[in-house]
Amino acid sequence: MDRRKFIEQAAAWSAGACLATPIFDVQAVMAAEKNPDKKSILVVAVGKDYSSLVETVLKPLGGMSAFVKRGDNVVVKPNIGWDRTPEQAANTHPEVVKAVVRQCLDAGAKRVLVFDRSVNDARRSYARSGIKAAVESLDDARAKCEYENKRDYVPVKIADGKSLDEFEFNRKALPPECDCYINVPVAKHHGQAKLTLGLKNAMGAIGGNRGIIHRDLHRRIADLNLVIRPKLTIIDATRILLRHGPTGGKLEDVQVLDTLIASADTVAADAYATTLFGEKPDYLGSTVAGARLGLGEMDLAKVEVVKA
Repeated sequence: MDRRKFIEQAAAWSAGACLATPIFDVQAVMAAEKNPDKKSILVVAVGKDYSSLVETVLKPLGGMSAFVKRGDNVVVKPNIGWDRTPEQAANTHPEVVKAVVRQCLDAGAKRVLVFDRSVNDARRSYARSGIKAAVESLDDARAKCEYENKRDYVPVKIADGKSLDEFEFNRKALPPECDCYINVPVAKHHGQAKLTLGLKNAMGAIGGNRGIIHRDLHRRIADLNLVIRPKLTIIDATRILLRHGPTGGKLEDVQVLDTLIASADTVAADAYATTLFGEKPDYLGSTVAGARLGLGEMDLAKVEVVKA
């Protein structure tokens, strides 16, 4: 489906004027781009200046221009789910988000959208997390921090899903409306999933009843990632939430690591981030399920890990 036709169909669905399920082959596009012989590269960097840290972690990957091309419509998807301060580590650090958006703009992005489907009140979550103010402080009309709009969700077929065959996704996060999706989750404990990292962050780009996902959580997280395909994942481990996630709230549950992990391979990024919690790469069922679906490499011995 070409860009114009999809946008017209998605708009018709959102307006209630189209009864057919929009189908566009995101999976085929990604499969065509995938090089199975290419080794996954993962970069880890540590530092107190988070703006510089983003640049440092991107450099061995070719910089942001390796992912964002001039004129691209970009989505930067952090965690903004909770009415918590940056110090409480429930959301992505605002300075990390700001630096990622700035890098996209410098690479020539036409538009950069930042959004999440918040669990707590969105306006409070966007404000108290510091993310909305951080994006607006760039003072660039191309960058916008958007609240959820239910009319943006369209049903999409998941051709190769093991537990899901269809779900509602935010059309702005998908091609052809999105040229480059950048995944920027915070690394934290999660009561049901054990940890929430890169693969699980896709849940902030879906509509519908998210409770259904928890009925077969790990396989369904992996299935969602057959549609949500980040070109780049940057895991924010500047401070990690060790307990009482995903909401957090107690500073004694937070450990400051001043660390970022970056990779084009979300599975590898999740596998490595899991080790920061003292666990093995296969600790999360979603990581295992994602690897089985061919979404990335879980075996860190087969990943080129660069300490920047």
